[in-house]
Amino acid sequence: MYKAYFNSQLGIIEITGNTEGIKSLDFTEFENIPVDDDHLPDCIKECLVQLSQYFEGKRKRFELALIINGTDFQQRVWDRLLNIPYGKTLSYKDIASMSGNIKAVRAVGNANNKNKIAVIIPCHRVIGSNKSLTGYAGGLWRKKWLIDHEKKLCHADYVSI
Repeated sequence: MYKAYFNSQLGIIEITGNTEGIKSLDFTEFENIPVDDDHLPDCIKECLVQLSQYFEGKRKRFELALIINGTDFQQRVWDRLLNIPYGKTLSYKDIASMSGNIKAVRAVGNANNKNKIAVIIPCHRVIGSNKSLTGYAGGLWRKKWLIDHEKKLCHADYVSI
């Protein structure tokens, strides 16, 4: 297992993975960790490049090998998250409906909470039915920043399916 750190506008992001792909991406409270990427596998180096492009507003979709472990339902939810277009948001209810059970709103929230690959699997794009910002492990201020960052670059509005 390898670790790398990315200095973002939202603070330090810790990336964990192996030679096969990215296993986690989390905000951390560390400050200014230098990145020494000489010893890192290519997939983590590419993750650092793509994160930089994302935060610069040059990348709207990540193309990385991901190592995702979860229940079948969690996997379906995360797949739905990966397909929410850049700059758009959906509600937990929308995702529950797309996942086959409109009453599974809380289960969708739990699946979002179990997402270990923040930003790349964009759980920040899921909001309350009343358009409120709820539930983001990195902090609601980061969720708001990510949504605003994307919307600013593509002028998208709330979309409900």
